[in-house]
Amino acid sequence: MHRRVSWHGLLLLVAIAAVLSGCDKGAKETESSAVVDTQSAVKKADYDATVRWTGYGIPHIKADDWGSLGYGFGYARAKDAVCVLAEAMVTANGQRTMYFGRKDQNLDSDIFHKTLLDQAAIDHSRERQRQEMLNMSDGFVAGYNRYLQDYRVELPESCNGKPWVRPMTADDMARISVGVGIRYGLGRVMTPITHATPPEADTISMVNRYSDLPVTLLPDVEQMGSNAYAIGKALTANGRGLLLGNPHYPWRGPSRFHIAHLTIPGELNVMGVGLYTTPMIAIGFNEHIAWSHTVSTALRFTVYELSLVDGNPLAYHYGDEIRNLEKRIVAIEVPGENGETTLEEHFIYMSHYGPVMASKDTPWSEQHAYVMRDVNFKNNRSSEQYYRLGRAKSVEEIKTALAEVQGVSFVNTIATDIEGAAFYGDMSAIPNVDQDLIDNCKSPNVDSIFGYGVIVLNGSNPECEWRIDNTAAAPGIMPASKLPQLVTDQYVTNSNDSYWLSNPDNRLEGFSPIIGDEGAARSLRTRAGLKFIEEVIASESGKFTPEIVQSIMYNHRNYGAEILLDDLLSLCSEASASTEVTAACEILKTWDRRQALESRGAQIYTEFWQNASGIENLYAVPFDNKDPVHTPRGINTKDARVRKQVMAALTKAVNTLNEAGIPLDAAWKDVQYAERNGEKIGIPGGSGRSGMFSNISARLEKGSGYTPVIAGNSYIQVVTWDKNGNPDARVILTYSQSQEPESPHYADQTRLYSEGRWIKLPFMEDDIARETKTSMRLVGSD
Repeated sequence: MHRRVSWHGLLLLVAIAAVLSGCDKGAKETESSAVVDTQSAVKKADYDATVRWTGYGIPHIKADDWGSLGYGFGYARAKDAVCVLAEAMVTANGQRTMYFGRKDQNLDSDIFHKTLLDQAAIDHSRERQRQEMLNMSDGFVAGYNRYLQDYRVELPESCNGKPWVRPMTADDMARISVGVGIRYGLGRVMTPITHATPPEADTISMVNRYSDLPVTLLPDVEQMGSNAYAIGKALTANGRGLLLGNPHYPWRGPSRFHIAHLTIPGELNVMGVGLYTTPMIAIGFNEHIAWSHTVSTALRFTVYELSLVDGNPLAYHYGDEIRNLEKRIVAIEVPGENGETTLEEHFIYMSHYGPVMASKDTPWSEQHAYVMRDVNFKNNRSSEQYYRLGRAKSVEEIKTALAEVQGVSFVNTIATDIEGAAFYGDMSAIPNVDQDLIDNCKSPNVDSIFGYGVIVLNGSNPECEWRIDNTAAAPGIMPASKLPQLVTDQYVTNSNDSYWLSNPDNRLEGFSPIIGDEGAARSLRTRAGLKFIEEVIASESGKFTPEIVQSIMYNHRNYGAEILLDDLLSLCSEASASTEVTAACEILKTWDRRQALESRGAQIYTEFWQNASGIENLYAVPFDNKDPVHTPRGINTKDARVRKQVMAALTKAVNTLNEAGIPLDAAWKDVQYAERNGEKIGIPGGSGRSGMFSNISARLEKGSGYTPVIAGNSYIQVVTWDKNGNPDARVILTYSQSQEPESPHYADQTRLYSEGRWIKLPFMEDDIARETKTSMRLVGSD
């Protein structure tokens, strides 16, 4: 039986709380330690949780059951993200056009979400979930609603009094969760799905018809990437495991992380972060293990090419059968001219694989239509996955949980434990498509879509369906036995390249190409991470400590500059008579090859690499499969064409900065910064594509610099265990707990990050009690 919020119950509790606390808003915490206890005023309380906030607005939620834990969690999350959650509900329910107008693809978003996230999808999302997690999700919903009621007239300015702010339902939560899962499949082609229409007789060019539709089939690892290390006992000074988690995620919106600590005595004790919109800890640690995720290279979908029936573009061949495309119609609410709501009818077309998607590379013609099958559209195993990860006691338990559930949607898992084992695995939900199926079923008509290499299969041949393996957690997904994984006492790492070089001494090879590539050059960011590990191993001690890993994150070295800048400087003599280019060369000579706050010259190299990275035959030493960490490297200065193009790239970089009004020798803190209530906070780090392990993504804005920060370093955690076996977690949430300017936790951790500081998370009970700033007891009844 799923809980629904009783508004009469909430109003009663608020009134009782006001009386008991002697104030007009009894559910509010104070700067001392207010406690709201309505236990004596109601005969039965469905929810009873205690929330204690330590420094920087970090909540520690404790309860005796899963529903109550969710209740406290939802309340604490809403405290920092009520407006973001309210808007996420608008998106998931297909109401953006109604409230925000037709701009920014709102109509496409509404059609997409309202059509695909229908009641059948929502009901399916709650199937196979254990009762504990259903209770927690329902409690989270009730806790959010409790906060909304308590502060209904005092919400942050961004949503206070807005008509789109309303109580949440269990279905809202489910819709949001499904939407998160399909972001790297169906979500990448939202507009091609909503604009797909059957061909008409007067169509002149099917290619031109879809030429302007945006398609980004693969994630931008500058914005949705990550770094992670798991160091085993053979390489740690304390003989225990040591983890670095460094996800690169957006700095605004529903994909921001939020730190929390969840405890059910004797059953659960886990701390870390989840996305604003997910009621779980997705990256974190407990008494025994620590884990992180990095976005995987594995494709979450395949495209299927349907052979259409002659004269009927709404029917397709499937073996000896003829199947019809289903036209799904939805009514979208739009604001009328007089402020009244009107309904517009829109539709998408569905095959048994998934929706039709039309682009300039995959047009819907008289002969073919193209559809996407997304492995995560029917993935209802995520909550079970994180239930088991949060309770795991060893790397082996993590590995077993990943293998048995296969609920991770689109990421690698990197983990370690108190005993010193290190683990890497891309054991996520991946279509069961092997090389043989690709060879026998690949479409001869489509090689790529908008430049992205994807797998397009013959959808009219039943033999080209995803393989069914009874050992997999669900039909059509690849079984764990065929997925890359490694347990070691040395180290593993990932920075969004494939599994291949998770440990260069233990290469993972022989896997399906749908998971990723092998034997190919790695990104500069991947190589930077591996090089920094090499340096520690080659040092006098040869051992890792938390302090060493922290310094790797905060040294802000540009590895690309370390292997290329000397050759660039050697070409400066070939510069034109431009005094500004000559000046840029002089600045680069003294640049420390870092993107720390006081570094000067980083902006020149940043813009240079934007222009130079695509130069053909750029490198002096090409990629060598026998030395993939250190190749390719150097600039091919012997090639006159390369020399000319390199100097042209530098000249263009100087011109770009001059046009933007950015001094060539400005300190990086004055060039890249976050603005918080009028305060400019310098942000270290830079583009991972240029070779920065410390990844920050920001576009150059004329007259301002690299601001605002779009994505990059977000929640950074360095976790091990002390001599008593207690977790030692040093963390920073770069953008702070709340994105609302009114919040006291809008910029506090951002300043710490700028200053190169960390928070040591209080995990043990004595530490939490000592560091508690505010606490409250939340009791609620349906």
